[in-house]
Amino acid sequence: MKGRGLLARWGMPDLTGNGRFVGANVLDSLGNGLVLAFTVVYFSATTTLSLGSIGAALSLGQLLALPSPVVAGPLIDRLGPRKVVVVANLISAVGFAGFLFADSAWKIVLVQVVAQAGSSIYWTSSRALVMLAAARQGDRARWFGFIGALRNTGAGFGTAVASVAIALGSVTGVRALVLANALTFVVAAWLVGTWRPAEAAGAEQPAEAPAPRGAVDRPPGGYAQVLRDRRYLRLTLANLAFVLAASAVPVLLAVYTTEVLGGGAWLVGVCVVGNMVLVAGTQTLVASWTERHRPARVLALAAVVNALAFAVFGLLLAVPGWAVAAGLVAGMVVFTAAEMLSLPPSGELSVSLAPEHIRGRYLAAFQLSWTLGNALAPVLLTALLTQGPAWPWIVLGGLNVIAVPLVLGLDRAGPQTGPPADAGPTAPPVQLPADEAAS
Repeated sequence: MKGRGLLARWGMPDLTGNGRFVGANVLDSLGNGLVLAFTVVYFSATTTLSLGSIGAALSLGQLLALPSPVVAGPLIDRLGPRKVVVVANLISAVGFAGFLFADSAWKIVLVQVVAQAGSSIYWTSSRALVMLAAARQGDRARWFGFIGALRNTGAGFGTAVASVAIALGSVTGVRALVLANALTFVVAAWLVGTWRPAEAAGAEQPAEAPAPRGAVDRPPGGYAQVLRDRRYLRLTLANLAFVLAASAVPVLLAVYTTEVLGGGAWLVGVCVVGNMVLVAGTQTLVASWTERHRPARVLALAAVVNALAFAVFGLLLAVPGWAVAAGLVAGMVVFTAAEMLSLPPSGELSVSLAPEHIRGRYLAAFQLSWTLGNALAPVLLTALLTQGPAWPWIVLGGLNVIAVPLVLGLDRAGPQTGPPADAGPTAPPVQLPADEAAS
């Protein structure tokens, strides 16, 4: 009991009954970290293609996988998020296993489409799983913060392991790493598939018994309803600013530090490792603080802090060389604070503002802001950098300032948790999908 109280004071959620869910997140983040760190290097070592051809094939595959969340949304509404996450992890396993046989450009495009589709479907579905893991509504912010810290740490460790494999320079070694990575997704799928959420297991009587197939009409709603929901569209547009902000570190930090500011490459490593350590060690504390405040206000604060971080990065152009290292570290600390502030409320709002009967479609729209943002970031940010070293920070800061009025007031009205009044009785705020409640 004393240990549990200490964990609660550190901002940890109650993990009772959710060990497999936690383990699946660790394996999934580890697998993504392993691959993202060395995809280009892997295909460069195992094929005769040029770097330009490999990059083009990977980009094309990612673009072709962009509609994946749209497909996933109706599946989540029909099958429940847990089953869709299992399928998504198995798709990822097939895609990454296919890396072993991709020896031409078209094959790289194909396996990239499969792997990216699995990842996009997973992310579309996984936010809804927090609703199953949370023991009570007040736990949601802690859970989103905890999962964010867990995934950041797992991805960082996976990147470190991949870097060691690359340094050893063995083609057999990197092939073995790809195979091991595919297996992690299989194990993660098994963990989620056999996980019995604590809330569902403890519910002696489901709030609403599953109706016989065909006995009642499904509640109305679809993507047209999502597009008419201006409040959710505001959240999605604001999240695009946060996605572009998050892309600044992987896309810009190294080139900006070494080529523009003239700093050493070691500075980049210090900043990246520092970010990972701060998120791993303090994200749950930040999440426990955010749960005492309205999510929309915390998200607006995160946007302001992001804009401040980009102002610091931009102002480094005007400081003397001896102050660059200290300024860069200071900017990274502010950037990390914004990242930790934004994770819990954005995740919580993405599920709480969505009507339950079509929550999957809403989450699919929210995920599109991530997929589009990640696809646009390299092109947009590098193009801005070529126009002048200050332009990326000016644009990113401006977008985050614009996000503030978009998110303020989003949670003033209660979430719509069921079909319209003329469609029959509404569901309770956190009612489980039929397959989850019956598990």
